[in-house]
Amino acid sequence: MADIAAAPLTSASPPHGALARAERFVWRTARVLEQRLFAHHFREGAAAPVETALEAYRNDDGGYGHALEPGLRGPASLPEHTARALRVLDAVGRCDARRAEDVCRYLTSVSTAEGALPAVRPVGNGRGTAGVPDAPGSLSATGPVVGLLHRNGVWHAWLFRATHFCWQAVESLERPRPYEVEAAVLFLDHAPDRARAEAAARRLGRLVRGEGPAVFDPDGLDTDPPACALDASTRHPAAAGPGAPRLPHDYAPTPDSLARAWFTDAEMARSLDVLAAGMREDGGWPVRHPAHTPERTPLALLEARPMATIDALRTLAAYGRPIT
Repeated sequence: MADIAAAPLTSASPPHGALARAERFVWRTARVLEQRLFAHHFREGAAAPVETALEAYRNDDGGYGHALEPGLRGPASLPEHTARALRVLDAVGRCDARRAEDVCRYLTSVSTAEGALPAVRPVGNGRGTAGVPDAPGSLSATGPVVGLLHRNGVWHAWLFRATHFCWQAVESLERPRPYEVEAAVLFLDHAPDRARAEAAARRLGRLVRGEGPAVFDPDGLDTDPPACALDASTRHPAAAGPGAPRLPHDYAPTPDSLARAWFTDAEMARSLDVLAAGMREDGGWPVRHPAHTPERTPLALLEARPMATIDALRTLAAYGRPIT
């Protein structure tokens, strides 16, 4: 593949600016799917090529596999892969009822009796590390999927049960872990009952600020990027450890999120400063390793960093931070 430096950049993108550096990183390290996603978000690329690339990960059961979520290897459909597929479809405006029908059929087949999706645990098999559902149902697995389906106006019999599970899980949280808060916000941001969602978000915000996963005073935020693990063979930044603190933008990646109200303007501005400063010398952002998932292999980290880079750029853009 030709070096991306040979490709034309827009006049608003200096050849040595942040966006151009990120683009080079994506073209040199990313899978086809993330390359096309970058082009869609930042180079006016069409949605159809993204959907075509995503189709390679789809299985006959309606779910997605084949390491679409890089930390879980193997061909089998898993809820985490399917959640990632829905995020991609939503990002390019292709998460309609027709496409969601097969996905919901798969989700029905792997959910618990109350409609919750299970977390997965890694298992070894002859075709690499995959995963199997690990009951009981998990808010972290279910909340983001349900939120995205509601965001796109999808309705399905499974979704009624899953929505009820999410309400019960969110409203019973007392000492939530960071990934539970993030999943709860993704559900609440798009739950149909807006008054109930806003009330639940206010309660959750009080938990987060009072004793929860992380709240950062702007004077206490470090503008240096969090320490990252290094792959011994390449010495390139790989991923922030499972104890890496959550910043305000992690809970509210867009200003229209209900979680945005949890933080002052100063806190959010400092959080975005830290995010912008997180770009590494190679043009990419590091990957946070979630505490509840298996350790990623060097290959999985390599595949995950372009996703983290696109997410970081989209968050900065959503808040009006210039990306040039």
